[in-house]
Amino acid sequence: MPESFWETPEMRSALDACDMAAVMRAFRTHTYHGKDISQEVAAGWVGLTQSRLSRIENGVKINDVPQLMRWAGVLGIPKDLWWFRAPRAATRLTSSETAEQPRAQSEQESRHGHMIGGLLLPVLIGNRTVLVPVDGRTMATSELGALLDELTVRGESESPAATEQVEPMNPLNRRALLKAGLATAISSVDKSELRHVALAMDDSRYMDRSVVTYLRKRLAECKSDDGTLGSGATLPVVLGILSAIESRARDARPEIRRELLSVGADGAEFAGWLYRDTRNVPQALYWHDRAMEWSQETGDLGMQGYVLIRKSQLAFDDREPSRMLTLAQAAQNGPWELPSRLRAEAVQQEARADAMLGASTDAVERKLDRARSLLLAADPINSDTALGAHYNETILTMQAAICYTEAGNPRRSVDLYADALREDVFSPRDYGFFLSWMATSLAVAGEPDHPAKTGIASAMRATNADSRRTKQELQRVLVALQPWQHRPAVKELREAMHPNDLTPSV
Repeated sequence: MPESFWETPEMRSALDACDMAAVMRAFRTHTYHGKDISQEVAAGWVGLTQSRLSRIENGVKINDVPQLMRWAGVLGIPKDLWWFRAPRAATRLTSSETAEQPRAQSEQESRHGHMIGGLLLPVLIGNRTVLVPVDGRTMATSELGALLDELTVRGESESPAATEQVEPMNPLNRRALLKAGLATAISSVDKSELRHVALAMDDSRYMDRSVVTYLRKRLAECKSDDGTLGSGATLPVVLGILSAIESRARDARPEIRRELLSVGADGAEFAGWLYRDTRNVPQALYWHDRAMEWSQETGDLGMQGYVLIRKSQLAFDDREPSRMLTLAQAAQNGPWELPSRLRAEAVQQEARADAMLGASTDAVERKLDRARSLLLAADPINSDTALGAHYNETILTMQAAICYTEAGNPRRSVDLYADALREDVFSPRDYGFFLSWMATSLAVAGEPDHPAKTGIASAMRATNADSRRTKQELQRVLVALQPWQHRPAVKELREAMHPNDLTPSV
């Protein structure tokens, strides 16, 4: 935001009162936006419901420093206007201009057990720069910490000649990467390639297909690592890639813009999935919509159909079978020819929606058989990044098991899980997710101890991957196990769940 944004009487009054709720209200209603930003939209920025944000704006004081920091980062409040004291590690990097600040570390923990300190990286979302927190695990697993140490310190005390010999990137190029948020997208680094990407972030004349290829490779790495590292570690990297795409596509040549937005649509769809796993539904829908918009601009019909399938899956998470059904049907009936694997997935989604709406087991099985036929007829996959590459017979079997439970035949589901659910076939996060569904089927079938023990194994993996989608299913397991809530195994499952993962209804 321009400096004048923070100087209006309403904004100055809120800042002088040291009241973050008033700052949020002044931000939402600022004339700079042209029209007021709704509470529902603003609540999504900070991970709240509209009703919760309304209560806060109407008098609930925010005093927690990490929460104040997060809100300040989301709103992009200049650091010199912060009235609270931020932990040193969390302010290590707030913009390209503070990259030379002394590095520090903080062991302060968030409610999920991850570091709040570490790094805040600027990421462009919509038309606003948002500071994305990157925890210690993310920095370690992506080599980001070591790289930023090198970029922000190495060479500053050396002569220009020595720096040029050792590191082919000057401070301006480094700041261009950080300003674009692309620093989150770096894993293993080719220095000459990185220099060209940095130049492209600073000057659109350097934006070419090699930069597009670089971003596509980084996105593929994110997808490959997601199931092991979890959404919390992967999401900042993906947002960095999307930030770079969104900021540079504006000035890129039309042919490069189309290629950038093609990668952007793929990345936005993936970001939607990552937010789905964290159960941040507003952000999941936002990125699904961006994927749809960009795929429409590039003419990628297959991606448009795929986004509808993803939205259908999100509707299932929220138990909206009618919406789930119409989205799955829309994916099949649109002006595109989906790959057979995606058509199989859409039909399977339709079968599950039918089951939830009361269809007979025979009717559900007919659609599952059709999905299986489409899958068997699919051409071999030549690339892991091809649309539908993830969908195979094992995934279909897991999804069929969920269908049978929804159709009132949990014993059939348990048999399918027993035959096909193997830890060496799935990523740790996905294995934990399907374990939660196996536990649900066992509980619905009337067993107390077996589902509780299966749920404990699922909870352990959900915690490691910070998969709130899995934890949501485990809440339903606990509901199904209410008649046996005093049994030791059920108590152990409840204890394995973090208190914040439990809803009052459980």
